Amino acid sequence: MPKTIKEAPAKTKSQSYDATNIQVLEGIEAVRRRPAMYIGDTSTRGLHHLVWEVVDNSVDEAMAGHGNLIEVKVHEDSSITVNDQGRGIPVDMHKTEKKPAVEVALTTLHAGGKFDHRTYKVSGGLHGVGVSCVNALSEWLEVEVRRDGKVHHQRYERGKTKTKLTIVGKASGTGTKITFRADREIFNKVDYSFETLSNRLRELAFLNKGLKILLEDERSEKTQEFFYQGGLVSFVEHLNKGKAPLHKQVIQFSREKEGVVVDLALQYNDSFTETIFSFANNINTTEGGTHLSGFKSALTRALNNYCKNRGQIKDSDQQLSGEDVREGLTAVISIRIPNPQFEGQTKTKLGNSEAEGLTASVVNDALSAFFEENPSVANKIVEKGILAARAREAARKARELTRRKGLLEMDSLPGKLADCSEKDPGLCELYIVEGDSAGGSAKQGRDRRYQAILPIKGKIINVEKARLEKVLANDEVRTIITALGTGVGEEFSAEKIRYHKVILMADADVDGSHIRTLLLTLFYRQLNELIKKGHIYIAQPPLYKLKRGKREEYIYDEAAFNELLFDLGLDGATLTGLRQKKEYTTAQAKELLNLIAEVEFLSKALGRKGVNFIELVENRHQKTKKLPIFIVKVEGNPQFLYSDADLAKLTKGQKEVDALEIYEAKELDEIGDKLKKFGLDLDEFRRVEEEAAPEVRGQKKSKTKTAAGKKEYKPLFKLTEEKISQEAISLEDLLKIVRVLARKGMQIQRYKGLGEMNPTQLWETTMDPERRTLQQVTLEDAVEAETMFTTLMGDEVEARRLFIEEHAPEVRFLDV
Repeated sequence: MPKTIKEAPAKTKSQSYDATNIQVLEGIEAVRRRPAMYIGDTSTRGLHHLVWEVVDNSVDEAMAGHGNLIEVKVHEDSSITVNDQGRGIPVDMHKTEKKPAVEVALTTLHAGGKFDHRTYKVSGGLHGVGVSCVNALSEWLEVEVRRDGKVHHQRYERGKTKTKLTIVGKASGTGTKITFRADREIFNKVDYSFETLSNRLRELAFLNKGLKILLEDERSEKTQEFFYQGGLVSFVEHLNKGKAPLHKQVIQFSREKEGVVVDLALQYNDSFTETIFSFANNINTTEGGTHLSGFKSALTRALNNYCKNRGQIKDSDQQLSGEDVREGLTAVISIRIPNPQFEGQTKTKLGNSEAEGLTASVVNDALSAFFEENPSVANKIVEKGILAARAREAARKARELTRRKGLLEMDSLPGKLADCSEKDPGLCELYIVEGDSAGGSAKQGRDRRYQAILPIKGKIINVEKARLEKVLANDEVRTIITALGTGVGEEFSAEKIRYHKVILMADADVDGSHIRTLLLTLFYRQLNELIKKGHIYIAQPPLYKLKRGKREEYIYDEAAFNELLFDLGLDGATLTGLRQKKEYTTAQAKELLNLIAEVEFLSKALGRKGVNFIELVENRHQKTKKLPIFIVKVEGNPQFLYSDADLAKLTKGQKEVDALEIYEAKELDEIGDKLKKFGLDLDEFRRVEEEAAPEVRGQKKSKTKTAAGKKEYKPLFKLTEEKISQEAISLEDLLKIVRVLARKGMQIQRYKGLGEMNPTQLWETTMDPERRTLQQVTLEDAVEAETMFTTLMGDEVEARRLFIEEHAPEVRFLDV
C-alpha cells in the first residue's frame, strides 16, 4: 500500500530567512528593545539603577574635586531630579557630531568624558552608556547645565531630542541638574523606595568624606541628609552598631600605588561572622572581585607574619586560615582605579588582575606596620583568630561525624526526610516544616514526584550568637544541612544543592514567626549564597477558612478578610447615603468601607499612643484644616502643634516635655480627602455614643436637640437588605452593621497551626503550585540586612528594645 506523503507548503515571505530579516538597531533603540542588557532588569532593581547612573556621574564630579553637594529629589509624579555643583556637562559644539556636547552625551551610546583621563582620573561610569541609557528608558528627560554664567536647558523624549539647547537664564555657579521620569512602557511599576534610595546614598556619603547628599521625597515629605566627615571610619562604626568591638580604635588608612588609591577601614567585634563591603570607584561590588581577594590574602598574611615574629605560631600547620582571621571582622575596602573592568554594565564584580597584587601589597604593608606599632590591638585580634581556628577544627570533626552518622542511618533517613523521586534539582522542592504534626500532613498531601518534606522540632539554635561547631551540634541544623547537600563552612558549595526551591513553612503565629526568623538567620549567616541565588522561599499559609452556605474561601491576610466581609455584607443589600440621597454602587460601597476600615486601624494605633482620635480631629489647623503632627503634653495638658517650628517654640526653656509625634496624621489627612467625594468628613467616623439619643441608633429620625439638651445626630446611611433597613449614625456604625450582616450563618476557622489542616487542605492552600503563594527571600540591601540581623538576633538588648519601641505603632495584627 503506497504511503501518503504530505507535501510541505511553499515558504511564505514571513517564514523565509534572508537579508531583510537582519535588523540594525540604532543605539538608543537597542537599549529600549533590550533594556535588561544595560540596567539588569525592568523591575525594582533596574528602576533604581537609573537613579544610580545619574547620581554616579555627579559623584564622579565630586571625586574630581568639583562640588561637595548633591541633591536628589523624588517628585509626586515619580520623576527624579539629581542636581550637583560640578563643572556642568560641556555645552559647546562637538567637532565630529556637529551638535552640543551635552546632547551627544545624552543621546549617543559610548560617548562621555570618562574615556579621557585628563578629565577624570577615576570614575564609576566607564562604558559611556549610563546617562544615555537613562535618557533612552525615560518617558522624558530634561537637562539644565549651569556654565559660564548661563543656564542651558534641553528636553528629550524616549531618548530623542525634543528641543534645541537653549539659554534660559543666568547662573551664579556651575553644575548639572537632570530630571527624568522612567518610561511606563518599559517598567511595569514606577515606584521608588525611599529606603533603597537612602541606603545607597548613605553609602556614597560614607565613601566620599566631606560630600553632602540631600534626599527629599515629595510623596511622603520625607527628607534625609547624609554627611560623614569620618568617611570609611563612620561607615564601619555604623555597621558595628549593636556589636561589642574588640578594640576601640577603627583601623584606617589610605595609600596610593601606581595610580591606584586604596582606602581601608576595619574593626573587630565579638561576633562570629564577617561583614566586608567592597567598592571600586564608588560602585558597590556585591560579588567582590580582585581587590577583595587581594585584601583577604593580605590580612591573613599580615596576621600570620605577626604571630610568627612573636613566636605565637611555630609550625606552619598551626597557621591561621583566612576564615579564622576574618571571624568578627567588619571592614570596608574602597579602591579608585583609572581603568576599572567590571563584569557587565551593572558592575557587581571587579575584574582588573593588577588590582589584586596592588591591593594585597598596600594592605599587607599598612597592616603589618599597624600591628607592630599597636601590639595590644594585634594580640586581641590574634587571640580571637586562634579561638576561631580551634572552633574550626571542632566544626570539621562535627562535620565528619555528621557524614558518618548520615551513612550509618541511611536506612532511617526517610523517617525524617521524605524525599521526592525526581533527581533534577531544578525541578525539586524542599519544604522545611514546623512540627511533626504539620510534617505528617505535608507528607500525605504533597506531590511525591518533586516535593520533599523535612519536619523540624521546636526552635533551632540562634546562629547569630554561636560559632559553627555549636551550630553543627544542633540536631535540627545538621539535618537541614545534610538534606540540602551543600555542606557548610569551608566545604560549602551552592552548586551541590539538591532542591532549587527551599520553602520555609511555619505556623501563622508568634512561635511560627520566631522559627522562620531563626531559619532565615541560619541561611543568612551560614548559607548566604542560597539567598543570593534565589533558592529560599517562605510559604504563605491561610489565616482563615470561611464558609457560608455552599461558599468556601481561604483567606491569606486581613485585607482579604475585610474584602470578603464587605463582599458578603453587601451581597443583596443596598447602601444609600442619606445626606446626598444617593444610592451607591457595590464598587463605591466597597471603596467607602475600605476607607473607613483604614481610619479604624489608624484610630486604634493612635489609641495605643495615648491619643484620643476625636480630640485630634477636632484640633485641625484653623486655616489649612490639616491635622496636628505633634501632641505635646505640658503638665498633663495636651498642646496640638502643626510644624517643627511650633514644637521648637513650645519646648524652648521647658526642661521636661513629653513630646509625642503622630506618624499617622498625614495618612489620616489623605483618607479625609478621599472621604470628601462621598460628602463625608473624618469627624463623622465616631460620633460619641453618650451624646446620641439611643433611638437614633435604630430607625427613628432625630431632631437637632434632645430634651436633656444633648446633641443628637442625623443618620448618615441606610442599608437595606430584603425588606429590613438599618440606619448608621457614623462611619464606624456602618462598618459594624456590614460586618454583622456578613457574619450571619458564617463559619470562621482561624488557622494558627499548620497541623490544624488535613493533607488535602494543606495541598490546596499552601503546596499546590497553581494556587499557593510563595514569598521569595532576596537580599536587596546588604547593609540594612546586616544591621537588622544584628539588632534582632544579637546580644544587644537595648538596640532591640529601641527597635521595638520605634516600630510598635506599625503592627497591625499582633497574635499573643
